[in-house]
Amino acid sequence: MIRRVDLRGRVAAGEVTDLQAEVNALVPRAVFDVEKALDVVRPICLDVRHRGLEAIRGYGEKFDHVRVEDIRVPAEALKTALEELDPVVRSAFEESIRRVREVSQDELTADIASEPAPGGRVTQRFVPVQRVGLYVPGGRAPLASSVVMNVVPAQVAGVPSLAVASPPQKEFGGLPHPTVLAVCALLGIEEVYAMGGAQAIAGFAYGFDGCKKVNLITGPGNIYVVAAKRFLIGEVGIDSEAGPTEIAILADDTADPIHVAADLISQAEHDPMAASVLVTPSETLAAAVEAELALQVATTWHQDRVTEALSGQQSAVVLVDDLDQGTAVADAYAAEHLEIQTADAEERAGLINNAGAIFVGGWSPVSLGDYCAGSNHVLPTAGCACHSSGLSVRSFLKAMHVINYSRDALHEVAGHVVALAHAEDLPAHGAAVSVRFPGAN
Repeated sequence: MIRRVDLRGRVAAGEVTDLQAEVNALVPRAVFDVEKALDVVRPICLDVRHRGLEAIRGYGEKFDHVRVEDIRVPAEALKTALEELDPVVRSAFEESIRRVREVSQDELTADIASEPAPGGRVTQRFVPVQRVGLYVPGGRAPLASSVVMNVVPAQVAGVPSLAVASPPQKEFGGLPHPTVLAVCALLGIEEVYAMGGAQAIAGFAYGFDGCKKVNLITGPGNIYVVAAKRFLIGEVGIDSEAGPTEIAILADDTADPIHVAADLISQAEHDPMAASVLVTPSETLAAAVEAELALQVATTWHQDRVTEALSGQQSAVVLVDDLDQGTAVADAYAAEHLEIQTADAEERAGLINNAGAIFVGGWSPVSLGDYCAGSNHVLPTAGCACHSSGLSVRSFLKAMHVINYSRDALHEVAGHVVALAHAEDLPAHGAAVSVRFPGAN
């Protein structure tokens, strides 16, 4: 079901640049051609720009197979969804919200004031983005937990205007999934739209009748959502271009193969293109996990989807010489989710530079982070963890420098400014300073 890749004796731990190429060649991600999808979404986005709401309605009918006349979800529908939410599920969401909010509040950054010279002050202010559009997928699974992960850090950051979009569901009369609506209500979000796909991203980016344009769009989605984000960069800010989900597990003989197999399956459940990768120096563990996968996949609910993901080129059991090489392989792979199930898991986690999130030890599975760890599950995929971060309060804040110099402080540095301006052949830049000090040398 899942193939093996043997790196033993092939690369040395620490040869990161070569190792990245080796790992990417032997365990390539699933094909996720955003450029090709751009050809599909470009006319959709431009149509929404020109026809607005009517275009959004039309594409909703075409792609979601339901015509929605009023795509703004009525307040009564939000209220009803919350009232009808299973009390056990509501309690779980409330705890998830509490934990994410607590972690988010700890992430808030105070303004930073510096004084590089007497009378010269530079303050870095952190201010919230003023309006944000949050996208919640509604395809194979109603990812209501994504409402929590997007809304809570935005609220903690102080974003004054938040709107949520999620695809209309035919079985719910053209409304988004009721669990998505219930969590919106739980979080006090009143502006919710029944729109999905590229047309939703374009609607937020350009605005339409009844919906002001946003400054930033966040949230995961399918390849057409990702392509629309790429097309609209510049018109609007985006969080990331998230591809199919992925998990890498670095494990040794102390790991429980039952747990490892279950964790690999948990991410394969998302999507046939999901990546599940085990990195281990232990042939014994590898064989035990392979046997356990066969047993667990046979009884899992989404068996076909899981089997396709585990059998794809993006999934593998990677055998390494030792844990040091395994750590280098995991770091080079730069997984969205990295679990470390080794005897020295906490210390080894400190050696990792590239991962969307690290889950330390056998009692910190990715599923915990998906829902109730307090961390955020909107994370960089496709190796982007080597340069990008997951969603957080900082995603919704802008940093601004505020410069405040006295006359004496400017005079002290004026000569340097003039010298540098002339060095760059921009004398007017220097004159803008020297004109303030007539008669000075």
